Amino acid sequence: MTGRRGLRVGFRCDAGVGSGVGHLVRCVALAEELCARGVDVVFLGAVRGSEWARAQLRERRLPLVAAPRTPVRLAALARELRLDAVVLDSYDLPEETGVALRSAGLGVLAIVDGDPLGQQADLYLDQNLGAEHRSFPPPAEPPQAGRVLAGARYVLLRDSVRRRRRAPRRPGPVPRVLCFFGGTDSAGVVTAWAEALRATGVRFEGTVVSPTPFGTGHPITVIPPTDRLPELMAAADLVVTAAGSAIWELLYLGVPTALTWVADNQLIGYQELVGRRVAAGLGRAPDAEAVAALARLLADPAAREEHGRRGGGLVDGKGRERVADALLALL
Repeated sequence: MTGRRGLRVGFRCDAGVGSGVGHLVRCVALAEELCARGVDVVFLGAVRGSEWARAQLRERRLPLVAAPRTPVRLAALARELRLDAVVLDSYDLPEETGVALRSAGLGVLAIVDGDPLGQQADLYLDQNLGAEHRSFPPPAEPPQAGRVLAGARYVLLRDSVRRRRRAPRRPGPVPRVLCFFGGTDSAGVVTAWAEALRATGVRFEGTVVSPTPFGTGHPITVIPPTDRLPELMAAADLVVTAAGSAIWELLYLGVPTALTWVADNQLIGYQELVGRRVAAGLGRAPDAEAVAALARLLADPAAREEHGRRGGGLVDGKGRERVADALLALL
């Protein structure tokens, strides 16, 4: 394990109702690893409309500094903060951001999901399952790409997930279901999927995580975003969610999962996971076919557990250590 005190690393990412919290969550996981090695960390960006996301930084004493939009001004801020490297995790940054930071003498790690969107970096991280087998398009100009860390070996997990495992169990007659769509439900779909679960007509006990309370009844309990999510995932017999960043936590825990997708960039991961039968596929919408698929899973404990068995072991929990080693080796 590589660690050097006196280094400072910035994380350029945002979180909020519109963009979700997945970028911030995986950056927090890497920040935890760097802090454990004595590296100073600062977040550069904005958190809008999510008290839960703000709390993730506050509780870990990770400072948040507003980030300018233009690459040149961001590079100037990085120099002012005496940063040695910057981690970029956003789909909305100008293409020239990595170039400006590297020209200012900083190391750059870009966290991507398939397409690097023209960003130039010294390191690229694509933690999606099967990414190591896909071609990686280099940035447009200048035509030089850094090293690529690809696949589930590099999944970034938070401490709260890494210290928890799902205990072996004998499924009971009434399955426990957890339904959530990130910390903000940015696509506004959680209510519809809760209703799809109710429409199965199969007995279950459900917990639905929603930033906005909504009326429901037995057997569903609605709760706000919570730090107890890893505990709730590990206790579930089935999780209904999107193919976003939380899927890596579920794979690590070995929890049977039924997937949809709520953003186009999640479709690659959805197809890979469902294609390998690591997770059950529900399609894009909570329609009649999705309700039927949920009904089969709720009624068949063996089918549920088979998905969890296939996913177990794909994520070993050491990805953030490998990424930190690679990043610090640049500096």
